[in-house]
Amino acid sequence: MRRTTVLLACLLAAGAAGCSSGKSQDQIAEECQAALTAEATKTDRPDACEGLSQEDYDTLLTGWVLKHTLDGMPKEERDLLDYSDDGSINGSIG
Repeated sequence: MRRTTVLLACLLAAGAAGCSSGKSQDQIAEECQAALTAEATKTDRPDACEGLSQEDYDTLLTGWVLKHTLDGMPKEERDLLDYSDDGSINGSIG
């Protein structure tokens, strides 16, 4: 009886908490962020990202793309974006 109750509780919670994996959404997001590469796309996600909602995955993927775009941008262009952001070159972006 106890085993059935635990199994039922696990199945009911599986969608929200990932009962079978035992990982929180924050842990999954951290692992996903570490697994993102240039090959990741909106529809072809790394295995580490499978437990995330599409919205959370899209947010991490967009952040990864922006970070790597800014990293590859010449300093003058980053400074121009930074100035446009808040009126001063203070490192508020990138």
